Amino acid sequence: MSQIFNQEGQLVPVTLIEAGPCKLLQKKSLETDGYRAVQLGFLTHIKEFPISGDYPEEETLNVSLFEKGDKVTVSGVSKGKGFQGGVKRWGFAGASASHGVKHNKRKIGSIGSAFPQRVIKGRRMPGRMGSERITVKGLEVVEVNPDKNMMAVKGAIPGRRGSLLEIRG
Repeated sequence: MSQIFNQEGQLVPVTLIEAGPCKLLQKKSLETDGYRAVQLGFLTHIKEFPISGDYPEEETLNVSLFEKGDKVTVSGVSKGKGFQGGVKRWGFAGASASHGVKHNKRKIGSIGSAFPQRVIKGRRMPGRMGSERITVKGLEVVEVNPDKNMMAVKGAIPGRRGSLLEIRG
């Protein structure tokens, strides 16, 4: 993340993204494949996107598709945090520090009632956290630099530095 100043002199938090160039590898049609989609490649990654309108005419898609002020949706894989307890993973309060509590401050407490003598499905408990697909909608494009294939988006995006993102306009 970084920050820039806009025309009014206000500080705007932005995330700098290297977007493209993505090569158009294949166009899938209803006649040959049974569905409409395009296959894009970026470095060593290949991804297929369903489309409903016309196929893009360009053979290479880059950051020049976006303009300043556009609203975009960014999807990516969030940072992995490994095995975490209930306090960090779900925001549980833990036990109070008084009334004989010792070495149990961050425990999750009771996990169910006497009946039905099992843990109900979906109970929030400790486990693996992060490494999930996250989508952030409605981010504003603040700046576009087609020479360097860079764009600045207002706000934070999912994932760590160098992770692969999907940007939809």
